[in-house]
Amino acid sequence: MNPLTRNLSFQISTVDDIVRQSYRTQHLTNYNSVTSLHLPISSSSSAATLLRGRTLLYIRPRTPAAAAQRDQQRSMAAEDARIAGIASAIRVIPDFPKPGILFQDITTLLLDPKAFKDTIDLFVERYKDKGISVVAGVEARGFIFGPPIALAIGAKFVPMRKPNKLPGEVISEEYSLEYGTDKIEMHVGAVQAGERALVIDDLIATGGTLCAAINLLERVGVNVVECACVIELPELKGRERLGDKPLFVLVSST
Repeated sequence: MNPLTRNLSFQISTVDDIVRQSYRTQHLTNYNSVTSLHLPISSSSSAATLLRGRTLLYIRPRTPAAAAQRDQQRSMAAEDARIAGIASAIRVIPDFPKPGILFQDITTLLLDPKAFKDTIDLFVERYKDKGISVVAGVEARGFIFGPPIALAIGAKFVPMRKPNKLPGEVISEEYSLEYGTDKIEMHVGAVQAGERALVIDDLIATGGTLCAAINLLERVGVNVVECACVIELPELKGRERLGDKPLFVLVSST
């Protein structure tokens, strides 16, 4: 048989009615929910004659590449819906903690189980197959998102804390603030040279804390794969401060 006369698969987007005999030929029983139909037609046949003149608004060849593209589009649409839900769950508080600041409040996100779960799921889906053995959470809200991500991908959670919060021997990294400096610390021996780490926080503003966390990990030979945040304040250019270190965010404030 000529390859062109073999069964062709068609994706049907909208159809007024399909002849019942055609359904029976394909052993289909649900006449109201058919999305595709395999029709034994040749390249020179008219699909319209097989459909006996019924209204067919759209029909196209369905190739493996087209099917893959369709699945990808559906996945992206589902992801976009989750991100929209996350964004809508974040409350903005004006003039906090001082006049002129629009504070991105994630406590309302935490009150919404679906939005909170979607947040964790999106991070897990991104990092589950990247060989990450360390999730380093930046104090304080990185402690909220980091542990469930670490558990889901089979990594350990390492808290990156402010000075004098961790007992025992620590290693510290100093970083600049708008006025003065601060430090971030982690336990000596918490990570090993050669491990792959994800650094996570709720928000990136100027990027100073994330840079300090990266430097602290890299000083002991850890490979920082990426930084991840729920929210980015792009006007503060924290992404630029990270240099060539990748940054993944779910929501960008406007």
